[in-house]
Amino acid sequence: MKHTDIKELLKNGLVGQNVTVCGWVRTSRNSKSVAFIEVNDGTSLKNIQVVVDKGDSDYKEPRIGTSVKVVGTLAEGRNNTVEINTKPEDIKILGECPADYPLQKKGCSMEFLRSMPHLRGRTNTFNAVWRVRSVLASAIHRYFQSNNYVYINTPLITGSDCEGAGEMFNVTTIGYSNDYKTEEEYYSNDFFGRRAGLSVSGQLEGEVGAMAMGKIYTFGPSFRAENSNTPKHLAEFWHIEPEVAFAELDDVIEIAEDMLKYVIRELLDTCPDDMKFFDTHFEKGLISRLEELISNDFGRVTYTEAIKLLQESGEKFVYPVEWGCDLQTEHERYISEKVFGKAVFVTDYPKEIKSFYMKQNPDGKTVAAVDLLVPGVGEIIGGSEREADYEKLVSAMEARNMNLALYSDYLDLRKYGSVPHGGFGLGFERLIMYTTGMSNIRDVILYPRTVGSIR
Repeated sequence: MKHTDIKELLKNGLVGQNVTVCGWVRTSRNSKSVAFIEVNDGTSLKNIQVVVDKGDSDYKEPRIGTSVKVVGTLAEGRNNTVEINTKPEDIKILGECPADYPLQKKGCSMEFLRSMPHLRGRTNTFNAVWRVRSVLASAIHRYFQSNNYVYINTPLITGSDCEGAGEMFNVTTIGYSNDYKTEEEYYSNDFFGRRAGLSVSGQLEGEVGAMAMGKIYTFGPSFRAENSNTPKHLAEFWHIEPEVAFAELDDVIEIAEDMLKYVIRELLDTCPDDMKFFDTHFEKGLISRLEELISNDFGRVTYTEAIKLLQESGEKFVYPVEWGCDLQTEHERYISEKVFGKAVFVTDYPKEIKSFYMKQNPDGKTVAAVDLLVPGVGEIIGGSEREADYEKLVSAMEARNMNLALYSDYLDLRKYGSVPHGGFGLGFERLIMYTTGMSNIRDVILYPRTVGSIR
């Protein structure tokens, strides 16, 4: 049906014109001669007020949650706002809402709202989250497209484990069965004739694209069967992964910083109302924090230097700090918040705690890896220069007892015209958390998939 988005009515100054809006009733007030309805259609954080001249009609107040179509005249309201003046006969009920509608009370807890992911988008909080998510996704695509990257779609079903950690969901058409004596027999009779799983990352296939197109990026879902029931982990999440040929670690770092600053600038410029909402209700000073982030050069420190800083800090960490340990969130936040006071890249991690595909440094102990740590969150981007030497890559894989046959395509890239190359991965939901102040990753995706929870 023909109607105008509320966002357009609020900004375009169509005062005096006859307009039609559709949306859901957020609030409804009734007086003797006039009624007031606040309507929202999801295009704007702000509602539009509908002023109903009841006259002598038998006006029936619509319940909160009811969907309506309103035809009326756009007029100037108070405090530089606009409102719609209408009559009862020009309000059409599209969908009634019964009295047990669960979102009638203000101040519902986040835990309560998680129990109804199909309805929580009608609250201000999740209305704003979904808009921010959309704008960030658009900005990411715009950044890479404007810098000559090719967008590719990597497989969601794969026969190899990118991380080499085995935390994959199996994909099978057989399911539970006692008909097979061995695992090999089971998978030989399965759909693909071998074991398959949901992809934990598009990186390996992304490198295939980069070896042909030069610069590519992927933006899609990844799946990890990691038993981590924390506010930062999902079993299904979205991943941005650029891969760049003829790039070394310094180039990867430069791209990551430039990209992050670009998309945050776009968000602040495009969603001022939503960002003010998050600043007011979820993290005081959020906007100034983001402005400060993109206004300063990011710091840089090696892993070895970071360990020394942590050991000499005098802080009592829950997790002990020693060379060779994996940095925990408390360590990452201390470095970014207390030592540097801004975003910082940590480079050159011990090879034992990083993935097999990372370029081995001349010292024989570290790899050309990089993590970006940001205040308030910790690690938000992880990347590396990839190992371009065939023999070194094979050696790293054999040291981890990996099945080389499963990675034959990947190894071939090192045999046929290998070049220095690198890339990084950015967890999209963690970016949304960082830019909105939302503290739980379950609240920045439509339907969160977590350990023991799916609907």
